[in-house]
Amino acid sequence: MSGAVLAWTAASHVWQQGCGHSYLVDREPSRVPPPPVEQDAPGWASAQGAVHGGETVVEATVRAAGAEPVVVEDVYVRVTDRRAPLGWPAYAMSNGCGGALTPAAFTVDLDAARPVPRPRDGYDGEGGTPLPATRLPYQVTADEPLVLRVEAGTERYDCDWHLEVRWSSGGRSGTLRIDDGGEPFRTSGGGEGEAYGYDWTDGGWRTGG
Repeated sequence: MSGAVLAWTAASHVWQQGCGHSYLVDREPSRVPPPPVEQDAPGWASAQGAVHGGETVVEATVRAAGAEPVVVEDVYVRVTDRRAPLGWPAYAMSNGCGGALTPAAFTVDLDAARPVPRPRDGYDGEGGTPLPATRLPYQVTADEPLVLRVEAGTERYDCDWHLEVRWSSGGRSGTLRIDDGGEPFRTSGGGEGEAYGYDWTDGGWRTGG
């Protein structure tokens, strides 16, 4: 087998229930535009120089790059840098939203000395159908991918981090890095900045969001 063994894509601007997210932005409210819808978040965040506040949710899809099946043995989180949390204002993408769907995920505490992703079951509907978290090892093919949802949170640091997927296929093995387009994912605790929510009735950001 030659060339890449696994192919992957990843999205890092994923919000809880499609609206529950916070960004840290080093700007006054008058210079911050209204919250975008989730699908427009990457462009909005890039234009504001925003950093994920408190939590980053990454959804990655991993599949075999060729005809041979590949076994995903394990998933790791590598924190490559920790700094003091940003003291920027926090801008909530919603003043409150609900949703009965809680997706299954791997959760990880970036504040831990050795952050370890831990599987967490989800559920579809309040008290409804369980959504079991993926248990590893897991075999993927070109047509049957593995979808990983990783919810990484921090309160005490401004963290740079990425995922590593350990794989094996036939007599080969290796580690795949999953990151944010060649750069690490970045998540920061809220620091000491003000918290804002958007008032859609009157327009404009208000404290206490």
